[in-house]
Amino acid sequence: MTTVAAYAAPAAKAPLERTTIERRAVRENDVLIEIKFAGICHSDIHQAREGWGEALFPMVPGHEIAGVVTEVGPAVTKFAVGDRVGVGCMVDSCRVCENCAAGLEQYCTDGNTGTYNALDRNGEPTYGGYSTHIVVDEAFTVRIPDGLALDEAAPLLCAGITTYSPLRHWNAGPGKKVAILGMGGLGHMGVKIAHALGAEVTVLSQSLRKRDDGLKLGADHYYATSDPETFTELRGTFDLILSTVSAPLDLDAHLSLLRSDGAFVNVGAPEEPVSLNLFSVIGGRKTLAGSGIGGIEETQEMLDFCAAHGLGAEIELISAAEINEAYERVLASDVRYRFVIDTATI
Repeated sequence: MTTVAAYAAPAAKAPLERTTIERRAVRENDVLIEIKFAGICHSDIHQAREGWGEALFPMVPGHEIAGVVTEVGPAVTKFAVGDRVGVGCMVDSCRVCENCAAGLEQYCTDGNTGTYNALDRNGEPTYGGYSTHIVVDEAFTVRIPDGLALDEAAPLLCAGITTYSPLRHWNAGPGKKVAILGMGGLGHMGVKIAHALGAEVTVLSQSLRKRDDGLKLGADHYYATSDPETFTELRGTFDLILSTVSAPLDLDAHLSLLRSDGAFVNVGAPEEPVSLNLFSVIGGRKTLAGSGIGGIEETQEMLDFCAAHGLGAEIELISAAEINEAYERVLASDVRYRFVIDTATI
């Protein structure tokens, strides 16, 4: 065991504070990673404040981790000391179920092991990336290409793969009209990736406040959902709408924007239940779906794609002492577009 510095929430809704945690000794297939940067995801806030249900405390959030390997176990073959690596939202799975065998570890039928706020296969709590070091099995570690700066790469381990996976699954590309609902930490990466895939991209946001940013990042069109005319003008337009919004929506209104056989895919997860009139999907044979992150192979594919297209996240680099302020700013939509912690300040 090794003692390392971290920032943790001692209890639900409590401010995060500096502390120390224990990391396990490096096992046969493990890598020890010196964390350089950790992104702040809205999921961190949901979990630290028990918005998604009962959680484990003390909690060290953080599942957007970029760093450098400093030690490897004797059986490690994928990585060497000095490699630039990342860790996302999960650090283990059963590895034998149908989904794991298909490279869909995120949908492990036995439940994947979250990077934080989870119990590992030995019943020990997991702690995330708001810390100086982490020990992870090489099978759940990915390589960060040299073409990506580590600070801009960190948010790709959640925001990048969470948008890349459904965009690929629902075939965003040339000839497809794709709407990204929400222009935040997830949404801005959705715009970049959908554009790079060749789709015609529209941003749907509450206001036009971020319109210039959206167009700069690759959107072809930008509309405000607060304007009722938007739903009249765009009715029946889109092949795919990717919702990154973590607040309840009028699903019936948004489903009206789809073409026949279109799909409305949720990657944002509101804390409250939502309602739906089933005629909104029956008419037009529309799909209402959800998507999680991606498997390890797809996450590596996403990182390579982003490196090839120069797609890093748009970030605000902060010190660890600014984490609590950053949480409040995320809730106020006052970040462009992802806070990233310089873990050297922990």
